[in-house]
Amino acid sequence: MTEAIITVENLSKSFMISHEAPERYTSLREVMSRKAKQAFSFGRNRKARPDLLEEFWALKHLNFEIKRGDRVGIIGRNGAGKSTLLKILSRITEPTFGRVTINGRVASLLEVGTGFHPELTGRENIFLNGAILGMSRAEIRKKFDEIVEFAEVEKFLDTPVKRFSSGMYVRLAFAVAAHLEPEILIVDEVLAVGDAQFQKKCLGKMEDVSKNDGRTILFVSHNLTALQSLCNKGILLEKGNVIHQDSIINTVTTYIKQFTKGKRSVKWSFEDAPGNDSAKFIAAGVRSVNGSKPIDVFEVGDALELYFTFYNLKENEIALDVTFHLVDEMGHLVFVGSTGLANGIGKTYSSGEINCSCVIPENLMHEGSYNISRLLLVQDRGIINLEMKDVIQFDIVNKQEENWGWMGVKEGIVKPKLEWSLS
Repeated sequence: MTEAIITVENLSKSFMISHEAPERYTSLREVMSRKAKQAFSFGRNRKARPDLLEEFWALKHLNFEIKRGDRVGIIGRNGAGKSTLLKILSRITEPTFGRVTINGRVASLLEVGTGFHPELTGRENIFLNGAILGMSRAEIRKKFDEIVEFAEVEKFLDTPVKRFSSGMYVRLAFAVAAHLEPEILIVDEVLAVGDAQFQKKCLGKMEDVSKNDGRTILFVSHNLTALQSLCNKGILLEKGNVIHQDSIINTVTTYIKQFTKGKRSVKWSFEDAPGNDSAKFIAAGVRSVNGSKPIDVFEVGDALELYFTFYNLKENEIALDVTFHLVDEMGHLVFVGSTGLANGIGKTYSSGEINCSCVIPENLMHEGSYNISRLLLVQDRGIINLEMKDVIQFDIVNKQEENWGWMGVKEGIVKPKLEWSLS
């Protein structure tokens, strides 16, 4: 059995957060008096009132093990406790109670600037970080050229890192963390600072050092595609608790099901409808073309109808195109739909309510969650008159009889029913 390289037992972390006192009317005399007292108090009486302090538990009774060589994606919404957990594992923050046992050297990349001395050059920081990890100067020299080549900062190697751009900082920091042979590499969302090509390069390096060198990776990201491509295990946090721990596929699926549910249709009164002085959105939604199923249940193979209603407030005719972007649960753009593509760009509408709809053909969509990420009214062939984001969301499930005993989800964004000829 593979040994546990990280063991977390009953781990909890609390912070004291303060709240402002309720505002009340304050006279000029009171303000002047208070400022004068503060000026001569020399730090006395400056503590927050006890009744304005609140104990906040960022982590509560966490228990889990991570095996050597695992690549673990830590998932959760903002405020779930991901960064606090990584800081404790990196020994930056002490837990309030509980215990963490780590069997190996840890290299962390949690935020831009972590572990670097701003006054030292890139070259000096490479040797400093290696020394912190317990490596000899000879061991660091052996890896030095690889680090510089990976980070692509050779031209600025003898420049103090305080003059580096955020992108250069991250490139060098990741190269140092990945190449100086820690047993455990902890990476937060900081990679988002780099460009897309460098992010891909980093993911490839993390996969390489884990699979080939047996190192353990802990990776926090909101990019579910990146998590699934790199990680084999997942931990889902919510309000400081571990609510799911399993394979990365099952963990991501649980996250999507629990936290990305949206409305299948929306409708506004004319007074509350989003818009401007020329147009307003009135409604949007999705329904089954045959009308026999409830609005929240669709199956692979169904034909779906997307419908939109808007109101033209201009008295004269106006040229408008309705455009939407359909994305899947991983944020991939599935396709763009537009009335302009179907009816010719710039169709004119008189004032009043306008209804439009389109049909997604049967046997096209794959199972999964889908979102109208952008809904646009485009005026005069390119000018965005009105835009809304994350308008509606719907789910498509697979017909069980079409799985043929296969328990997983087949790959691909769409799932067309192709006509085959066999001989």
